[in-house]
Amino acid sequence: MNDIGKPERATQYRVISLFRDELGYNFLGDWTDRTDNSNIEETLLTAYLAKCGYSEAQISRTLDRLRTEANNPNRGLYENNKAVYSLLRYGVQVQAEAGQNNEDVKLIDWDNPEQNDFAVAEEVTLHGSLERRPDLVLYVNGIAVGVIELKNGRVSIGDGIRQNISNQQLEFNEWFFSTVQLIFAGNDSEGLQFGTIKTEQKYFLKWKEDEADNSRYKLDKYLLRMCSKQRLIELMHDFVLFDGGVKKLPRVHQYFGVKAAQEHVRRREGGIIWHTQGSGKSIVMVLLAKWILENNPNARVAIVTDRDELDKQIKDVFTDAGHPMTRAASGRDLMAKLGQATPRLLCSLVHKGAQVWQERCARFRAVYRRAEGASMRDSRRTICICG
Repeated sequence: MNDIGKPERATQYRVISLFRDELGYNFLGDWTDRTDNSNIEETLLTAYLAKCGYSEAQISRTLDRLRTEANNPNRGLYENNKAVYSLLRYGVQVQAEAGQNNEDVKLIDWDNPEQNDFAVAEEVTLHGSLERRPDLVLYVNGIAVGVIELKNGRVSIGDGIRQNISNQQLEFNEWFFSTVQLIFAGNDSEGLQFGTIKTEQKYFLKWKEDEADNSRYKLDKYLLRMCSKQRLIELMHDFVLFDGGVKKLPRVHQYFGVKAAQEHVRRREGGIIWHTQGSGKSIVMVLLAKWILENNPNARVAIVTDRDELDKQIKDVFTDAGHPMTRAASGRDLMAKLGQATPRLLCSLVHKGAQVWQERCARFRAVYRRAEGASMRDSRRTICICG
């Protein structure tokens, strides 16, 4: 690994081999001269949906809806991307024929990552008012979800980041990024950085994992980690956040913190995630609470803070992220709300009704122990996150 100054193309060929031979992606070829490159490769998506058993009518309507949301001229990139993400995440409701019930057409199999069709293409020429050519584009079921810019080891990753950012400008190829979830820039000397649509250069993130392993370039190591089929699907499903006009991805400590917390929740155990100031605890709270509510239909989440301004901030963050939250007016109000089926997501101040907290928490612990001794299958659970 002493050939840092080798040509950029050599790095690109090596990375293509990594995706094809180690990650199991299909290599689509060099698309420099292909005239109809798109973020929605309809032939590939049609083949995948047909394989899943959808009818021609369902597939046709699904493609039409996806194109419409991705290319809405009355919205900007953020809103188009958000609309497309919703279709990817929850499916496309279509009615094959008049009089029939709507059915959800799933664009991605989130539960079985290996059942999706993963592919990579190089030198994907984007035709628009000004032509650009990303080095690599990652496709899942024919939908462009990742863009990678690679640089010579003597050229800063910053050049690749700036290239990715300029490609998203309206005068270049903004349209292509309406389906994209992750954007990468890397070289052999600095490794890999990542962001998403409209991420400013200073907010591009570094991934760190298995730091003791120096057997290969960090660029290769981190691409293997982040773009494995299981991890890529997981990142898109559980770790994408639309926060009041800004699309966000987790920093590495946030990702692993949430993953560890998920395991504790599965085992019905408590735990602590230690945060320093500015380390992004609000994002961790949103990602974890969202996961809990989606994976346990009987779960309740109460977020308890010690300052009124933080309580308001947490509520605003959740609301901006599309998860409305109810603020409890007092400790008794919180306990009253927790005694009802809804709302499932609440926040409160720890010092409101401290005595009530102590009494009710003792009562909940006693009830929990009795229920745990019998059966927990049907019990409603409340998970408390303290900030």
